[in-house]
Amino acid sequence: MRDSKAGGLGLFPSQELKVNQAWLLAVALATDLRAWLQLLALEGELARATPKTLRYRFLHVPAVLVHGQRRRRLKIPKTWPWAKEIVTAFARIMALPHPT
Repeated sequence: MRDSKAGGLGLFPSQELKVNQAWLLAVALATDLRAWLQLLALEGELARATPKTLRYRFLHVPAVLVHGQRRRRLKIPKTWPWAKEIVTAFARIMALPHPT
């Protein structure tokens, strides 16, 4: 519940019920995605990190996803302090089997 509140659960954008229902759905989806990311791709300190920490370390990285030669490459600056953790998480996500 605490993590959902950090993701915007208590901040309703409108006075209309339909808009707030859509907002709650988006918050629930974001919370689930973050939880699955931590469960499947992260380890150690980042697997137990708060949403604020993950936003700072993962979403603020100046990275570029490059497609070419039938491959995907994630280019992260070597100076980023958490570059190794991000590359490891990306490799784990790409190694997951595709759903059938």
